[in-house]
Amino acid sequence: MSALDRSSTVAVVGTGTMGQGIAQVALVAGHPVRLYDAGPGRAEQAERAIGDRLDRLVEKGRLSADERDAARGRLSAVREIEELAGVSLVVEAILEDLGAKQQLFTALESVVPEDCLLATNTSSLSVTAVGGALRLPGRFVGLHFFNPAPLLPLVEVVSGAATDEAAARTAYDTAATWGKTPVRCTDTPGFIVNRVARPFYAEAFRLHEERVADPATIDAVLRESGGFRMGPFELTDLIGQDVNEAVTRSVWDSFFQDPRFTPSLAQRRLVESGRLGRKSGHGWYDHAEGAAAPAPHTAGPEKPPAEVTVCMGGRGPAAVLPRLIAEAGIEVLDGEVADPDDGFIELPGGGRLYLADGGPATTGPAVDYVQFDLALDYRVATRVALAPSDSARPETVQAAIGLFQALGKKVSVIEDVPGMIVARTVAMLVDFATDAVARGVASAEDVDSAMRLGVNYPRGPLAWGDELGFEWVREVLRNLHQAYPGGRYAPSRPLNRRAAAEGRLL
Repeated sequence: MSALDRSSTVAVVGTGTMGQGIAQVALVAGHPVRLYDAGPGRAEQAERAIGDRLDRLVEKGRLSADERDAARGRLSAVREIEELAGVSLVVEAILEDLGAKQQLFTALESVVPEDCLLATNTSSLSVTAVGGALRLPGRFVGLHFFNPAPLLPLVEVVSGAATDEAAARTAYDTAATWGKTPVRCTDTPGFIVNRVARPFYAEAFRLHEERVADPATIDAVLRESGGFRMGPFELTDLIGQDVNEAVTRSVWDSFFQDPRFTPSLAQRRLVESGRLGRKSGHGWYDHAEGAAAPAPHTAGPEKPPAEVTVCMGGRGPAAVLPRLIAEAGIEVLDGEVADPDDGFIELPGGGRLYLADGGPATTGPAVDYVQFDLALDYRVATRVALAPSDSARPETVQAAIGLFQALGKKVSVIEDVPGMIVARTVAMLVDFATDAVARGVASAEDVDSAMRLGVNYPRGPLAWGDELGFEWVREVLRNLHQAYPGGRYAPSRPLNRRAAAEGRLL
């Protein structure tokens, strides 16, 4: 263990929300903490604010009065950068500006001892670039906390091109002793979370731009079927549309405008109009006092079919559905299927229900098809999205709605679109995660941990890929790529290799 001793002094430079949160974490862990901010009086304001937070922790029983008093005794605000001499770790949390950060760390190098670890909390800038101006870049590392830092457990420990392994290890072990769950990653645009998470926002925004469904319905489907804690529209309203869009654009530019990372024009228009989310009172949604939350589109009650014919194999993401249908009291007849991975449910009258596979439901001039979306777990999902083909008969759509309602699900009927909502989002997340691991960004375990702890995904994307089957994920993306040529949905080479290996094992 190479963690800093608790007697080592930690300095936090930049005393906004993130800086105060990081300082509180180090303080509660037992370190002396010095606060510095270039803005007059800001460090003193932060010292008082942190003291107030410590009081609230005592009120909630999470800290004793003695522990609070001891922590306050270890906290001090300083007015000059020279007063940081002798500290063992500096964590910077100033504005996201490369020049400003480089200037700060250059100044720090002339003040702190040579064995002092220097860390940036940047979420979007290159750690290598920030540390490139330093005389001793080997001691420079990224320590990316998530907001609010005292509550969220994840810390991304980012090694720049010149970072010494000993420095990264010290940063990792120190974060662990602070009660955090650190993950290691290389200096790549967006690190782990902001790189892998881009499709969660991008696919929803694209669906909205194509008028497939309204934001409230897309959010509801991703929450209630996909298992995500928040939908992308409500989440970006919470984060701030300007903040989320800036990260997306930074990652896109850093990857030389790779089409997989293309920003949303609809989100750009929100930012340009000043509709930044909760902080401005309006974003995708109206957050004015008294404004009613928009309701997702939910189909009215329909009569379920008395029986269905199941032409599905025993494998695949929807393999549990025949059992759930039978448990709902609907007779399930067995039908023949040539390919166990290409099954369907036949409704009375001959209409068919297919799991979203990346292609549209409308595949010919007279197909009576309805696609249903992927669910994290069909047994516990409370909503399912359906997309009828253009020529689906009304009675087929009604029977499909009634069938899922009989399973206890709310039903959202959306426009026919390749990959629908959850399936295309999850397939892209799995592909991005697989590609990141193959490129050495982080281990599979760290990628999954980062996505679960950093953005509260219901399952790590690689574990999700294992459950769904990488062959299924590849097929969804291949079909999406055919529907949307241009490279955005082309399966990555690592995903293709993993799917091929999986096929050989079956």
